Amino acid sequence: MPFAIALSGLNAASADLGVTANNVANVNTTGFKSSRAEFSEVFAVGVTSVSSSAAGSGVRLSSVSQQFSQGNIDFTDNALDLAIGGEGFFVLNDNGARSYTRSGAFRVNNEGFVVSSEGANLLAYPNAGDGLFNTGTPTNLQLTIGANPPAATTEAAFGINLPANAPVPVVPVFDPADPGSFNHTTSVTVYDSLGSAHTATVYFIKDAVPNTWNTQVEIDGTAIPGSTPVVFNPDGSLLSPAGGLMALGAYTPATGANDITMSLDFGTATQFGNAFGVNSLSQDGFTTGRLTGVSVDPEGVVFARFTNGQSSSLGKLALANFVNPQGLQQLGDTTWGESFQSGDALLGEASTASFGSLQSGALESSNVDLTAQLVQMITAQRNFQANSQMIETADTVTQTVINIR
Repeated sequence: MPFAIALSGLNAASADLGVTANNVANVNTTGFKSSRAEFSEVFAVGVTSVSSSAAGSGVRLSSVSQQFSQGNIDFTDNALDLAIGGEGFFVLNDNGARSYTRSGAFRVNNEGFVVSSEGANLLAYPNAGDGLFNTGTPTNLQLTIGANPPAATTEAAFGINLPANAPVPVVPVFDPADPGSFNHTTSVTVYDSLGSAHTATVYFIKDAVPNTWNTQVEIDGTAIPGSTPVVFNPDGSLLSPAGGLMALGAYTPATGANDITMSLDFGTATQFGNAFGVNSLSQDGFTTGRLTGVSVDPEGVVFARFTNGQSSSLGKLALANFVNPQGLQQLGDTTWGESFQSGDALLGEASTASFGSLQSGALESSNVDLTAQLVQMITAQRNFQANSQMIETADTVTQTVINIR
């Protein structure tokens, strides 16, 4: 009997060493979760009677329990390296079969899809427009590989200050080539529907009527109708145009694009002091843009950035959680699958409910405590040696009994 008990101890110590060895081997594996060997005592229970003082029959490995504690976050220079701070798993589509991982080392394949190191597609909720996402069914996340289309300018804002003590120009008839016919000028680049750039120039001419400035607008040297006076209150604030908006007539570009029909916004214009100043210039059009990179915010929204300064959301990463993560089935390659013990996957979004936030440009390292594993290795080794000694002792006793004359 001692042989069988000690043998079960050897097997248990060997299993403990195996689990510890696997943890140590994966100490640098991204997203790896350590395991713990758990043991149960064994008793031979008779059918007819049970003695409370009966000796046990050894030990057995009852389970290898996964430990889903948070690993350290290591920062990288890759925007598609993602780490989850808190609970949740990335959802992968591996040829129609879903799997789950904490390893966020993603990349782009030759079709523009975001995939794991093993080629499984990363799932995300598709963009539904207006900042909303279709959270019903996640789909494979694909980056935009085409150009970002241009948008024509519809409004240009001029944050300027016109000098209150400016004189009326000495030349009474406006001529853009004669600086004596206007007081000040400023320009802004605008775009047509094809993304071609044009220069819109606004000329400011002090009127003899107090607090009044006449305006002239040209686009690429062509006068644009619709200019109206800009009038200020005695305290220097804007009086008209109403709401600060001056609607201009259409300009037909030579590029074949649609007419540029835009308004000028003087809502922040002032008339103070004795100096002309341009505090801000902006317009809402842009040219064609090429993809320069992607970024992911803490809520999991994936943005594509373009050379024209624009960005567009491509989707929102789907996360999964489980009632019992320790019941997940290990699939290898730092992925897990659903099982009866884990329960069904609960899909959701980062930074909501029980789901953690996302960190772009970072990876979650293994949660293995190397020092603790080395101590566990020594403990398992001592257990193995003790059980070996028990077998040796039992063999000595048996040999003594056999040698009795």
